[in-house]
Amino acid sequence: MSVVERKIGEIIQTLRLAKKTSRQDYTQHLRLVGLGLGAVGGIAFIIKLVSEFITIGLGGRG
Repeated sequence: MSVVERKIGEIIQTLRLAKKTSRQDYTQHLRLVGLGLGAVGGIAFIIKLVSEFITIGLGGRG
């Protein structure tokens, strides 16, 4: 059995074992991902805002 045939067999076996997630699980996962993205984006926004205020306060602009 070649490496390619073995790998295809493993992929087929994995697909047979996989089950479709329920709509409730999918929406919960989507909410958690959205919350994580929002949290990281919010933290990045705050850091950028603080750095802009520091730059303005040191006379970097104007």
